[in-house]
Amino acid sequence: MTNAQRPPLPPFTSETAADKVRLAEDGWNSRDPGRVALAYTADSQWRNRAEFVSGREAIIAFLSGKWRRELDYRLIKELWTFGGDRIAVRFAYEWHDDSGNWFRSFGNENWEFNDSGLMRKRYACINDLPIRVEDRRFHWPLGRRPDDHPGLSELGF
Repeated sequence: MTNAQRPPLPPFTSETAADKVRLAEDGWNSRDPGRVALAYTADSQWRNRAEFVSGREAIIAFLSGKWRRELDYRLIKELWTFGGDRIAVRFAYEWHDDSGNWFRSFGNENWEFNDSGLMRKRYACINDLPIRVEDRRFHWPLGRRPDDHPGLSELGF
């Protein structure tokens, strides 16, 4: 089951690339490291900021630590471009630390998929911006972003 196909599969179209991005957003908004890791190959290679992560077990450990530190995490991803087995996205997420300091983290990711639709490479560049609680823009119950909640472009990000 862990190596099953994960549609949509490459080569991507505009529609299937956008679907893949939304599925990734939904997975990350679950904040379930085991669930998220199943979207990646068993030997997936990541660069996340200055950290290098390799394989599902390392992905689970990385995400577990991330979501222990980044509380009330809410993420929006948006398709930037695509071609063949690759997708580029831009994203933003809001979170706070255990002292109540809020941040909006912005970034870009480059993804590469295998023929089964599992991500084999993920390169993420991320910047953190401290924000005031009243400047938060991502307001929905924890979990999947509602379909009627604005995306990044609609929010002016």
